[in-house]
Amino acid sequence: MTPARPELRLDDRDIAILAVLSREGRIAKTALAARVNLSPTPCWDRMQRLEKAGLIRGYRADISLAALGKHVQVFVTVELDSHRAESFQTFERVIARMDQVTGCWAIGGGYDYLMQVVASDVAAFQDMMDGLLESRAGVRRYFSYIVTKPVKDMPPATALLP
Repeated sequence: MTPARPELRLDDRDIAILAVLSREGRIAKTALAARVNLSPTPCWDRMQRLEKAGLIRGYRADISLAALGKHVQVFVTVELDSHRAESFQTFERVIARMDQVTGCWAIGGGYDYLMQVVASDVAAFQDMMDGLLESRAGVRRYFSYIVTKPVKDMPPATALLP
């Protein structure tokens, strides 16, 4: 049994740090401190506490896929053949090894998973899906939705979180 982790209490400054970092991960520490109205050392201490608590999982670059070249982004809803625990585990293991799948969420409401896929073109996407169907991952059926243009893609608004 995992011991219970004490609840981390966040104040307005912690939330402000998370909000700024979620949108500007490479901001200088001094600039971050100024934005959240703290001196650099206490701001750095808070960042380290938030990282250690697992609230900050890492820092990433927001890459422009369009600038890299031709690609297609597809959202896919997936229904599995079986709803036994091992079926979900098998599917998740297969998906974890597929680089084209950039996001995958277990969902409720009629489908079992929602996947986000980035491929070089529609043919490459279909090849990936054919491979998934042949992999014994347990896919009964899927529906694909090709992204025609991005409208909004932002991290969650930390002010809305509990």
